Amino acid sequence: MKAIRLIVSGGGTGGHIYPALSIASQIKKEIDDAVILFVGAKGKMEMDRVPKAGFLIKGVWISGFQRSLSLQNLLFPLKLVVSLIQAYIIIRRFKPNLVVGTGGFSSGPVLKIAQWLNIATIIQEQNSYPGVTNKLLSKKVNTICVAFEGMEHHFPADKIKITGNPIRSNVWKTRTPKKAKEFFGLDPNKQTLAIIGGSLGALRVNELIAAQLEFIQSFDLQILWQCGDLYYDQYKEKAKEGIVIRSFIYKMQQFYSASDFIISRAGAGSLSELCGVGKPLLLIPSPNVTANHQYHNAIALEKKGAAFVIEEKNIETDFKRIFNKLVSDTVVQKSMHKELKALAKPEAAQSIVKEITALL
Repeated sequence: MKAIRLIVSGGGTGGHIYPALSIASQIKKEIDDAVILFVGAKGKMEMDRVPKAGFLIKGVWISGFQRSLSLQNLLFPLKLVVSLIQAYIIIRRFKPNLVVGTGGFSSGPVLKIAQWLNIATIIQEQNSYPGVTNKLLSKKVNTICVAFEGMEHHFPADKIKITGNPIRSNVWKTRTPKKAKEFFGLDPNKQTLAIIGGSLGALRVNELIAAQLEFIQSFDLQILWQCGDLYYDQYKEKAKEGIVIRSFIYKMQQFYSASDFIISRAGAGSLSELCGVGKPLLLIPSPNVTANHQYHNAIALEKKGAAFVIEEKNIETDFKRIFNKLVSDTVVQKSMHKELKALAKPEAAQSIVKEITALL
């Protein structure tokens, strides 16, 4: 396989950064002499995370369009022009064979310039409802790698490849449940509800768990609660025997192995991991995301029988009934496990790299 020069662009959130890093890492595994350059948005988290993963990154001056009148919106046309010029300079100097976009602010100008210069392009769309940038780019990209069925409603059908979302390499390396529970200081012989709120945390999910601790424990469950950095000081005092609270989980393979039931948001990256984990799942999608994509992600799993879904607006009326079914109905639990495992794509990064090499 010949050496390649590849630009990977995407970021703004972990949901765009981690797939990009997984793809780049897989390329280096398969093509040792590949040269990879990341392009991100100046001031965004990718400018810190990517170098820590061992890759070079260049930044362009771009940000998203806000929903309200703001200075950011007034600057957007200027930023767009500047970012296109910066992307042009980066691409002309680096001379890539191919450009991969994983979404986020920076991928728009970078892939658009690549298309103008007749360089092969691929986008990797994590969500079941794509953002505006990927929709616009899809008309001229060579290949569109997706994680959900039915994406022909958003993209040209002849360009779509269902590859799944790349995930962190170690999260499906299972640990013995008893040892994983002991790792967190939990009873190894007791069932555990695990709550994932994201690195910063999820306000409404945290409020729900705090209000329903007694109800949850009435099912003889212990609780492993990742509340997020923003909320740890507020909730840490609720920790006691049978309730473990962490701001952030660094050992996700231990976290998943310790869990018997999971409550989570519905970001695409998390869902891809949860499919492989296969534990009975209740999703509470965040309404505060672009195009309400978490809701669409969650509903895609619910339609397959792989998860229960509660919208934030319905938490008060629906939680107890649905939670009771989640933890009490063994038929549902077995069915969810089967459907989640069927949706898992453990070879997603390899599948995407296969599509990349096909264009070289």
